[in-house]
Amino acid sequence: MKVILSELMYVLCGIVCILTGFRGLKNEKNKITTFLFWNILAITFIFGKYIPYEYTGVLLIVLGIITVTNKLTMGQFKNVSESLRMANSEKFRNLIFIPALAIGIASFLLLQFKIPSVISIGGGSIIAIVLALIIFKPNVGDTVEDTTKLVMQVGAASLLPQLLAALGSIFTKAGVGDVISSLVSTIIPQGNIVLGVIVYVIAMAIFTMIMGNGFAAFSVITVGIGIPFVINQGANPTVVGALGMTAGFCGTLITPMAANFNIVPASILEMKDKYGVIKAQLPIALALIVVHILLILALAF
Repeated sequence: MKVILSELMYVLCGIVCILTGFRGLKNEKNKITTFLFWNILAITFIFGKYIPYEYTGVLLIVLGIITVTNKLTMGQFKNVSESLRMANSEKFRNLIFIPALAIGIASFLLLQFKIPSVISIGGGSIIAIVLALIIFKPNVGDTVEDTTKLVMQVGAASLLPQLLAALGSIFTKAGVGDVISSLVSTIIPQGNIVLGVIVYVIAMAIFTMIMGNGFAAFSVITVGIGIPFVINQGANPTVVGALGMTAGFCGTLITPMAANFNIVPASILEMKDKYGVIKAQLPIALALIVVHILLILALAF
């Protein structure tokens, strides 16, 4: 049952991509390549389990070519009038936050029953959609239009979480952690706890900046630096693991590779500076790196 529900969530993602692809046919420029991009992505979501990995790789290369040649276009959408925005704002007020909060709350509750994260998050999203339909009673056509607009605003960045997670597992299997460990051993004197913690936290932040994904960086850096230079020196592995992961998120705050956190919001909010989010978060990220170093030294030993 869990397998079927998981596949259903991916199918729903594929359907959204198909709708976006057909909306792309209304573009003035690059309508065919935009259509192909979103429908190829839909194929990987819906039929990915049954397609040989080699063919999926070819499809991803095609998506990459479309992206790097700037053939993926958002297109033109009608802007909602300021008067209608103000009217809806006065009408619904804080009710607008209910569907957004429902995603997190419902997902958390479903996870308590050992339901896989894909199903939990997907289920939370479905519950949020139902609540939004009940509260706002939107026009179906407008809903589809706004959905495709949002997906197009995210654009090729929607691929990054999946690709970066896969890259992390590839790095781990390729033994990148062992290579990093051998390199760091020439820098950190044996038994120097303070320097080991500093290098571990900074490496987690930097590698997360490169990977764009704290989970992908965690396995590589913890194997290469965290275990030999921190945990093996007597640190509590639970504390090191927890703070090591959140240290990686300090890097997430200041990298364009974490596009879903830093670039997509700038695009959706139509900010003039696409790196404005990163610039605003930089001082906080640097301060948190220092805090993580101090916390590991204070709590893990």
